[in-house]
Amino acid sequence: MAYEIATIPGDGIGPTVVDAARPVLERFGADAGVDVTWTEFDWGSDRYRAEGAMMPDDGLETLEPFDAILLGAVGDPEIPDHVTLNGLMLPIRKGFDQQVCKRPSTLYDGVESPLRGYEDGDIDLVVFRENTEGEYADIGGREHRGHPHEVAVQSAVYTRRGTEAVVRAAFEAAADRAGHLTNVTKSNAQAHGMVFWDEVVADVAAEFPEVEVERLLVDAAAMDLVRRPDEFDVLVASNLFGDILTDVGAIVSGSMGLAPSANLNVDGDYPSMFEPVHGSAPDIAGEGVANPLATLLSGAMLFDHLGESDAADALEGAVADQLADPDAPRTPDLGGSAGTEEVAEDVLARR
Repeated sequence: MAYEIATIPGDGIGPTVVDAARPVLERFGADAGVDVTWTEFDWGSDRYRAEGAMMPDDGLETLEPFDAILLGAVGDPEIPDHVTLNGLMLPIRKGFDQQVCKRPSTLYDGVESPLRGYEDGDIDLVVFRENTEGEYADIGGREHRGHPHEVAVQSAVYTRRGTEAVVRAAFEAAADRAGHLTNVTKSNAQAHGMVFWDEVVADVAAEFPEVEVERLLVDAAAMDLVRRPDEFDVLVASNLFGDILTDVGAIVSGSMGLAPSANLNVDGDYPSMFEPVHGSAPDIAGEGVANPLATLLSGAMLFDHLGESDAADALEGAVADQLADPDAPRTPDLGGSAGTEEVAEDVLARR
């Protein structure tokens, strides 16, 4: 099969990890009979500085024909975060109805968790994050700017369609995995949106009697991801809660440099987007030491989404093999001194 993949390297370490990952993905794809063609778009903060917009007005129309999108990172310390986020990532997620954000956290063999007593495979969870509405809905405004009575209103939005999409995807995953789902909520304090969320979870749960459902308030979930991460299987959470908890999951699994993600259009009407969770990391941008493994694992998720399981399994297996090898090169986030290219080339050598 042949696929046209759009790449948006973006900001900071994004171009570094995308440039290192692309030849690896090409070769693993070719080994599995998959032909990957890339089209790169130089959208991001440099474009914003030059032209006043992170991407062109017809950006979504340009991306729509592609089979998938590989994104590096978005964010620049000289530009407010709400400008960069709302200028590129959120328009793509919302415009292409990428309702489900899937973020796995796995403690691989050879990787040390900052938590005492956890070893290979003890932590293996996946968070399904609602991705297009919730707390990230652009509903609200500000009045009386500059006055003592200035007010800002930000409203969260929960639709039945959007909530059910991510909840159903989470239940389907739990049924295929260990059969345990954690509903992350805050319905004790948010008596409208989160109570509605809980009701949708209960409705969908009735269709999956084989899945055990645990309900945790988000503060308790954050605590328990540190206290007992080995007991989690699938978590489902709103946009903001999922964003926060997946950073916790990445860290307890060893490094943000190992955390992949997928922004999924569940109906297949538009391309889905795959990206490492680590962000633009401006503190190490340009140094060539960013960990490419999160991008490679995101590429494995891309292959899997396209139905190319052989390529996905081979690539993830090579990453796991590299991490398990005590003599393999490692980037500084994992205690080594190797560069991005060296680590990517080592994974490629394990085909």
